[in-house]
Amino acid sequence: MAIRMPRIIKKSSKAGDVPKGHFAVYVGEKQKKRFVIPISFLSQPLFQDLLSQAEEEFGFDHPMGGVTIPCSEDVFVDLTSRLRKREGN
Repeated sequence: MAIRMPRIIKKSSKAGDVPKGHFAVYVGEKQKKRFVIPISFLSQPLFQDLLSQAEEEFGFDHPMGGVTIPCSEDVFVDLTSRLRKREGN
């Protein structure tokens, strides 16, 4: 049985938009900003918490056509900075 994964980036996005090993998310409370982040973040507990919040708020119907993270841009930038340091990037 095949597992069907939801689309992560908008249909109109070009393949060159997102480098291999990365995916796009939309972040922000009023204005949504697009971020391209490494897929390695998916295994991090802090990022998994954000994804759980996104699931609670949006389910799998993300208004931007990609994964929408329900937090402020500042919080997201701080969190991804900490994750990059943990991974040694």
